Amino acid sequence: MKEYDNKILILGIGNCGREDDALGWTFIDKIKENLPANYDYEYKYQLQVEDAELISRYDVVYFIDAHKEQFDKGFTWGDGHPIATHSFTTHELDPGTVLYLSKSIYDKLPKSYILGISGLRFELKIGLSDTAKENLSQALEFFNDKTLNLVT
Repeated sequence: MKEYDNKILILGIGNCGREDDALGWTFIDKIKENLPANYDYEYKYQLQVEDAELISRYDVVYFIDAHKEQFDKGFTWGDGHPIATHSFTTHELDPGTVLYLSKSIYDKLPKSYILGISGLRFELKIGLSDTAKENLSQALEFFNDKTLNLVT
């Protein structure tokens, strides 16, 4: 992790072997070369308990993931909020649970945002659907405008 005053992390969540589930990773692929020095990024198959420690080291965290729901703009954007859940699995956690754990265990709650990008196909196959590509383009444009013209 780089040392800066305002540390920002982008978590791309997904699986490039499951068609549109690769949206989170592809998002990072498209922007990583143009990120300012205070930005870090990580590719994640899923969020896990250990990610609470990871995000506790940042001031701002963006969670980027594919979504099965079809949104009007092709994506949804919102603030992340800690959510206490009473069941943990060994498989995955949602961003709210990871935020809750970060606050509970490390007394750190980074400002967070969740970007869900609509996808259509999630079978075992490499490559995004045309719809997912268009939704990704819309999400990248939005993110660029929202976060100081990161994408060129």
